[in-house]
Amino acid sequence: MPRSVGAAPLGLGEESTAIPANKPARPARGELSGLAEPRRIIAGVLDVAYLEVGPGDGPAVILLHGWPYDVHAFAEVAPLLASAGFRVIIPHLRGFGPTRFRNDATGQQAAIASDVVALMDALLIPSAILAGFDWGARACCVAAREPGRCAALVSVSGYLIGNRAVGALPLLPRAELTWWYQFYFATERGRAGYDANRQAFAKLIWQTASPEWRFDDATFARSAASLVNPDHVAIVIHNYRWRLGLASGEARYDGTERLLETAPTIHVPTITLEGDANRAPHPEPARYASKFVGKYGHQLIGGGFGHNLPQEAPHAFARAIVTAASL
Repeated sequence: MPRSVGAAPLGLGEESTAIPANKPARPARGELSGLAEPRRIIAGVLDVAYLEVGPGDGPAVILLHGWPYDVHAFAEVAPLLASAGFRVIIPHLRGFGPTRFRNDATGQQAAIASDVVALMDALLIPSAILAGFDWGARACCVAAREPGRCAALVSVSGYLIGNRAVGALPLLPRAELTWWYQFYFATERGRAGYDANRQAFAKLIWQTASPEWRFDDATFARSAASLVNPDHVAIVIHNYRWRLGLASGEARYDGTERLLETAPTIHVPTITLEGDANRAPHPEPARYASKFVGKYGHQLIGGGFGHNLPQEAPHAFARAIVTAASL
């Protein structure tokens, strides 16, 4: 059983015997060949496209991808969890793949997290295990604040609830360098450049965030197709401009964002993960451990694994979910 908040990094394998041990780093396949075509459901402001696998009466797990990735990040995680008896749901986030807006909307953290809760409402899921990375981990952390809706949490890079006031403070030059694309997106040149070069931009992020991940062209192409979404550029640009205080959010989320600015603690059972070769911006585990005040464990996954842990280390990610479910 993982120790309480503040413990040293933990081995999380012993409780998760339903999932085989993680394999060494290798070229990724990343194809969701075992899943049916995306289903669709109206959920809040979105017409959500999502994949589902596993028994319908199993414990629900919602897997959330990040930017510039997509549902294929969970291509190997999903069948592992399904074979362990979980009902696995993988939505395309707003601005990705076949998901579409019913009304104009933004890309701020509270909005993406609200999409998760709206999807659960539409699917009549009272409570689910939430697991994600990058934007998905941020949404998971925010959604974990919804009383009773989050049974457990698995978050790559830990506590990612944003605070725009803190984000306005300058960092040391080396740290600022890792956020170069955020500053690029703050300009109209950056918006136009991303729109014109989405796939090249995404491949660069994949390579720099996970320098030891040897993904092939077919693996990248499957996920890059999700960036063709007509809302994609607007959502990405708003997300990063909002973080810097350069774009307004939606009034409906003002109350939630004020709460999030206080850096609230998370009470649900949580496993946080980090790859030893993650070169994307991320906080050190010691900085966020105290934010998880329920049952909690952290694991550093060694072996050259980077930012996209579900796709690079699927067995370790799936085992963490099984462990979190048992806490």
